[in-house]
Amino acid sequence: MIKSWSSWKRFPTGASGESIEAPIGPGVYEVRRTDNGELVAFGHSANVANAISELKVENRRAGWVSLLKRRLGNVPEVPPTNNLEYRTYAASSRAEAKTAARRFVGLRQTYWRQRTVADWVNGRA
Repeated sequence: MIKSWSSWKRFPTGASGESIEAPIGPGVYEVRRTDNGELVAFGHSANVANAISELKVENRRAGWVSLLKRRLGNVPEVPPTNNLEYRTYAASSRAEAKTAARRFVGLRQTYWRQRTVADWVNGRA
């Protein structure tokens, strides 16, 4: 069986009662913003479901106090869950998950290097 990434899934909101669909065992996870594709979280874990559920994300609308704290720089900006999606890559062991995560980071760096060079060559820089 060929292993591959799961499809992208919407990040569940706390109020909806939905749950995260991820492996309870080892693997790699990736969380991104739906509007611009910006990477929010990436890593490997012995329990992917726990790792994703423990991410610090905003589960409700921000009140004026939290907005004021963010403007003052006391609290880092956290994307709302309705703007996030995640995917997972199951592994058979923690070591395999770590190796896969390193490989994915390398692939991502190679992609961005090639894209930057192509933009520079084509005069889009």
